[in-house]
Order: sequence, then C-alpha cells, then structure tokens
Amino acid sequence: MEHPIPARLREAALSTEVCRRAPGRANLIGEHTDYNDGFVLPVALELATYIAGRRIPHIVRLRSLDEPGEVEVDLSSGRGPSRGWGRYVTAVVRALKDDDVRLSGLEGVIASQVPAGSGLSSSAALEVAVAQAMASEEIEDVRLARLCRRAENHYVGVQSGIMDQLSSVAARSGHALLIDCLDDGVEHIRVPENLMVLVVDSGVRRELADGGYNRRRDECLRAAEALGVDSLRRARSSDLTRLDGDLLKRARHVVTENERVQTLATALESSDLDAVSELFWLSHRSMAADFDISTPEIDALVDIAGRTRGVLGARLTGGGFGGCIVALVSSEEAEGAARSILSLYTDKTGRTGRAWASRPADGAGPAAS
Repeated sequence: MEHPIPARLREAALSTEVCRRAPGRANLIGEHTDYNDGFVLPVALELATYIAGRRIPHIVRLRSLDEPGEVEVDLSSGRGPSRGWGRYVTAVVRALKDDDVRLSGLEGVIASQVPAGSGLSSSAALEVAVAQAMASEEIEDVRLARLCRRAENHYVGVQSGIMDQLSSVAARSGHALLIDCLDDGVEHIRVPENLMVLVVDSGVRRELADGGYNRRRDECLRAAEALGVDSLRRARSSDLTRLDGDLLKRARHVVTENERVQTLATALESSDLDAVSELFWLSHRSMAADFDISTPEIDALVDIAGRTRGVLGARLTGGGFGGCIVALVSSEEAEGAARSILSLYTDKTGRTGRAWASRPADGAGPAAS
C-alpha cells in the first residue's frame, strides 16, 4: 500500500529525495507486560511520523513542523541535543553507531500525526523514522526495533520494552501483532474486517521520563526478585500468595494480563466478540485497581465508551497516567461513536478530547512523495 507524505510536509520540505514513514501504535491489550518478558497485542495506526529530505554529508539536520527548534547531530562523534525532541535523534544516531550501522547524512523536515504524550508511541515512531531515513543499509525488523529501543533505554532514559518500536516496524495491514517479548517473536493476528480501532485522547498529558513509568518497572523487578524468578513472565497466579501490598498488586496485573493477551488473540482469530469485549473491560479494571496507572479522566472515557453504541470494549492504552483509551468498534458505528464519546466526555469533565478511528495499518517504510 502506498503512503503519500502529508501535503504540509511536501510544501515545507526542500527535497523529497528521502521519504520515510513510521506509524504510531495502539496496544489492544498487554500493558506493562513487555518489559516483564510477557506478551502484548498492539496494532499500528494510520497516524504516522513522516520525514522528507535530501542527503548531505556527515550530519543530520532536521526541523519539525510540530515542535520548535532545529536539530543537528554530527554522525562522526554522535554529538547532538540532549533535551527536547532532538534528544531522540541524538539517541538514534548513537544507538546505530554502537551497532556499526552505516549512516548517511540527511537534511530534512519532520511532520507527525501521532500526538505526543498520548500513549500512542510518538517517540518510537520518531526513532524508527529517523533510523530508516539515516541508515544506508537494510536493517532487519527485529534488529531495527532493538536498536531503537536501545536509543530510548540507554540514551533517553526511559526503560521501555520493545513493543513500541517493534509495532512500528513489523506491523501488517489488517492485523494485530502478538509479540512475545521474551524472544521478540511476532505472530500476525487477523482483526475482523468489520472492526476498527478507535483511539480517544483524554487531553491529559503525561511524560514517561518523569518517573511514574520507571517506578512501575522497578516494582515489577522487585516483585520478581521476591518470587525468585528472573521476570514476572515466569510467575504464576499460585505464586502471588507470597507477596503483599503494592508488589502483590503489580505482579497480579502482569500475570493476569499475560493470560488475557493470549486469550484475546484467540478470540480475535475466531471472531468471538463477546470474549473480546469482556477481556477489554477486565484489562482496564486491572490497570486501574492493581497497577494504579489510570486517572479520573481515563476512567470517565472508558465508562462513557462502554455505554456507546457500536463499542465492543474499551481500556487505557499506553504507559498510563493520562493519554488515551483504545476501543474496538463496529466500522459502521465508528464515526458516530467517536462524536458521542467526545461530547459526553466534555460534558462530564470539562475537557476537550480528540479521537481517531483506524484500521490496523502497515509498519514503517518508504513514503511516496
């Protein structure tokens, strides 16, 4: 499928010699399981980050149509910005250099449809788009995802798992990705054609690097250590009696969420929509009660979506502490459901949300100029 660059990027770019696209993602189920070596079930969205530009020697020079400032990174030394959106560009250059990837200089412009801070992996989309635009060699999907995760883990300081980057790289149109985060194995799971993914942004911004995400990761590591396993992937429900307090709650979410991921993959393949609906609600309750990453606004959106015509199920998606919910909705009802949810959300909270309906999209690659 051809993916043309947005008109605003075509008008702003000095050249379209190099055009790349990397999608954001919504995780259907499997929250905070990736860094616990568990299972996740994301889809790539039609919302994507695009880069258009031309080759120049020795440096990467980029500006964004969505964020202020110009970013310049020296390809020889890896020196570049350590703050703002430019730190992600610097991080990708350094991670690719660490693995001896051949890099080509680039002067270009970035335009993103993926809202920052909404839990739709805007950072991973930027990392993947930059990596593909700079690399002067083909990089296999899993290797590229691992390098972009290294950029985020080691050079940005967010200890994410591989889901975000692998979703952006390896997605297939019309399918979700069942990812085994223990070995980064991917299985494409068909999503029924009469369903769309509806993402609703609460308008509550969150920043993973502010500590909330990393605290949850640390709690999971401590729970695994208390259980004598190398990760919570190895824990079973019967083990949880050995924990208490917050560590019990965090581990219980991860163990039961892993089970829900695999059950949902089976339910989608067999079009068991009743099971799909129940699993969405169970997942959100677990994130709110046991993992404590929801907010009043997110809970309100999930409640409203649950009473909206055409919606099968809804839940928080992303790292939590704000951001978005994801719902599966009848294709015929998607537009009306989005309008209704946004209107009722504003009435209830006074906030203005945004919504996007998407079929599961292709992964990253060239964009048409």
